[in-house]
Amino acid sequence: MWTALIEKYSFNNVYIYYLIAFIILSLIGFIGYFLTRKWLLVWIENFARKTSLKWDDHLIKHHFFRRIVFLVPAFIFYNFSYILPSISIIIKRLSLSFSVLIITLGLDSLISVLNDIYEAYRGSHRPIKVYLQSFKLFLYGSCIIIMASILMNKSPWVFISSVGAMTAILLLIFKNTLLSFVATIQLGQNNLIQIGDWIQLDKYGADGDVVDISLHTVTVQNWDKTLTSIPTFKLIEEPFINWKGMTESGGRRIKRNLYIDLNSIHICTSDELERYKKFYYLKDYIIKKEAELHEFNKSRQIDMKTTLINGRRMTNIGTFRAYIEAYLADHPSIRKDMTFLIRQLEPCDHGLPIQIYVFTNTTVWSDYERIQADIFDHLLAVTREFNITLFQQPSGNQFTIHSV
Repeated sequence: MWTALIEKYSFNNVYIYYLIAFIILSLIGFIGYFLTRKWLLVWIENFARKTSLKWDDHLIKHHFFRRIVFLVPAFIFYNFSYILPSISIIIKRLSLSFSVLIITLGLDSLISVLNDIYEAYRGSHRPIKVYLQSFKLFLYGSCIIIMASILMNKSPWVFISSVGAMTAILLLIFKNTLLSFVATIQLGQNNLIQIGDWIQLDKYGADGDVVDISLHTVTVQNWDKTLTSIPTFKLIEEPFINWKGMTESGGRRIKRNLYIDLNSIHICTSDELERYKKFYYLKDYIIKKEAELHEFNKSRQIDMKTTLINGRRMTNIGTFRAYIEAYLADHPSIRKDMTFLIRQLEPCDHGLPIQIYVFTNTTVWSDYERIQADIFDHLLAVTREFNITLFQQPSGNQFTIHSV
C-alpha cells in the first residue's frame, strides 16, 4: 500500500514524503521513549525505593531501568519501518543492532548488581569482581560481533572465524588485559591478596589497605589517605609485603636495636653487683648467676684475686641484657608464646647492637606504637644504672674549639 501510494507522486514529492515519514517516525519513537521514561520508569523506580528489598535498589543504582527503556524507540522503529519501504531493511538492521547494544548494557548493569549483592552478603573476603569484569569483556566482544553480523547480514561465525587471523593483533592490543586476567586468577587461587589486607609495595609508593581489586588495577588506600593504583599483573611480577599474617596472628613484631658504646662495657665490681641485687628484675638472677660462676671457678681452681680476667665473671652488658629479658617477660603487653629474643649482634661502627626481638599482644597501630615507645623510654633511661653509654653521632656542641 505504501509503495503504491509513493508511486503516485513525482520524484520531488517522494523525497518530501520520505522526509515527512522519517520525521513522523522519529516523533513517535521520541514520544514513546519520553512517556515510558516520564511515567513508567518514574513509577518503577519509586516503587523499588519503597520496598524493603535491597536488590531493586541496586538496579536503580546501576541504571538498569534507564538503559532498558531505550528498547522502546528501537521497537517502534523496527515495527514501523514499513512506512519507509526503500530503507526499511536498513532501519530494521539498525534497530536490531541498537537493541543488542541496549540488552548488553542491561546485562552489564545486572552483573554489577550481582557483584554488589555478593559484596554485601559474602562471608569471606574473596571478591568476584575480577571474574565478573572478565565476563563483561566477553559480553561486549559478543555484542560487537552480533551487531556487525546484523548490520552486514552475515553469520556471526564469519566474524568469529576471522578472529583467528587477528590473534597476534588482539594479543598486542589486549596484552595488559590478558596479563591482568591471569594475575587475578593466580592472586585469587593462591589467596595472596584480599580486600582489607595491608600490603606494602615501595616501588609504587603503596603502603596501606586494599580497598578494591579489579581486572586491571588493585587500589590501595595509604595511611595518609591517598590512593595508589597498582596494575594487577605487577603484583605477580614485583615482590610485595602482605601484613595479613601479622594481623591474623594477633601479635606485631618489635625489632629494634640499642647501640652500646664499646668503651662503656666492663666487668662488674662487687659494689655494682650488690647494687644490682636491689633491682626487682635482677635480684634472683644475680644470686643464681653468682652461685653458678662461683661453682665453675671453684671446680677449676681459678685464682680470682690475682686479676679480673681470670675465670668467669659478670659484665654490665650481660647484666643489662638479663634485665631487659626479665623486664619484657613480665610486661603485660608482650606475648610469651611468640618469638622472644634479646640478643647481641656483631659490633659495628655504631657500637655493640643489643637487639630486642619480641611481639606485642595487639596489632592495632596506635597501641603498638605506644607499647613500643613505653618500653624503650624505660630501657633508654635505665642504661645509666648499669654504667652503660648509648652510642650516638656527635653533634656540634660536643666539640670544643680551642683558640691558639
